[in-house]
Amino acid sequence: MEMRSHISLKAFHTFGIEKYARYFTEIHSIDELRGLLSDHAYRGVPKIFIGQGSNILFTRDVDGVVAKIAIHGIEKRDETDDYVWIRAGAGVIWDDLARYCVERGYYGIENLSLIPGTVGAAPIQNIGAYGVEVADSVADLDAVSTDDYQVRRFFPDECRFGYRHSIFKDDLKGKYVIVNVTLKLDKRPTFQTQYHALRRWIDGNTARYPSLNMKTIRQAVTEIRQDKLPDPARFGNAGSFFKNPQISTEKSRQLLVDYPQIPLYTASENTSGNTVKVAAGWLIEQCGWKGKRVGDAGVYEKQALVLINHGRANGADIMALAEQIRASVKEKFAIRLEFEVDIQ
Repeated sequence: MEMRSHISLKAFHTFGIEKYARYFTEIHSIDELRGLLSDHAYRGVPKIFIGQGSNILFTRDVDGVVAKIAIHGIEKRDETDDYVWIRAGAGVIWDDLARYCVERGYYGIENLSLIPGTVGAAPIQNIGAYGVEVADSVADLDAVSTDDYQVRRFFPDECRFGYRHSIFKDDLKGKYVIVNVTLKLDKRPTFQTQYHALRRWIDGNTARYPSLNMKTIRQAVTEIRQDKLPDPARFGNAGSFFKNPQISTEKSRQLLVDYPQIPLYTASENTSGNTVKVAAGWLIEQCGWKGKRVGDAGVYEKQALVLINHGRANGADIMALAEQIRASVKEKFAIRLEFEVDIQ
């Protein structure tokens, strides 16, 4: 493990903002991770663990260690006639794992194609898209304790998965570092195509893709995402900056009176039926923010959920814009938006 000093983080997060880390290193194995955690030279020094840096905004220099998890490898852990268990290192690029599974006919995460980030970050955020969440496929995951450096295996019920949420974002935040994730995937055709944009793409491309299979779904998701989301190489961004808020069904009925076109969705993790999700992008667009620019911080013209760096914005600029948007939505709809991005 090589430890470097005073390293720019610009190349290590997709917002591309020039902030510096006092120390920076890459972790390639569980032993290296344990070595860092137990090293007396860095005992008590704040540590931030990152993957691809695709869900983080640095608003200040880091007076501590930034450690990039680069534990790689994909392997088949087990298999039956109906299912396969695939284990991937936390540093594997998520879309590389999605491609790997699609190419081998393993169903379950094709709808999550092209989501940026790494395998280790996926369960922390409980990434999701087009009617599917990674929680639907997680069999278990291994994580190293930052306290005693031991490896603990977590099963789905222990992860407390929710909408863009897991136990690793609250009670266990900073207490464990995920080193690998095992997914249980189906070997039988199972498709999730109920999401409107996905269904529309499939119906509109039958000439190009006459049969419905997981490769078709991966292609559909890829093209939809490429069309509506900015390339970080052109505009620094972290994807969706805000979560879709959950509101009471009573509140939703009140909003429907004034805004009949408001997009509402079932909150899948709430079986009681007393809450629904509202499309945050629609709320932001109704407040007039879509495509707007304040200095070099802006709202993407094709997707109001995405805040972008036009080149010279810093973290404070992005945050100032985010707070203005949040205030607008609160004033107009009496709904408070929550950030999806990790603010540092």
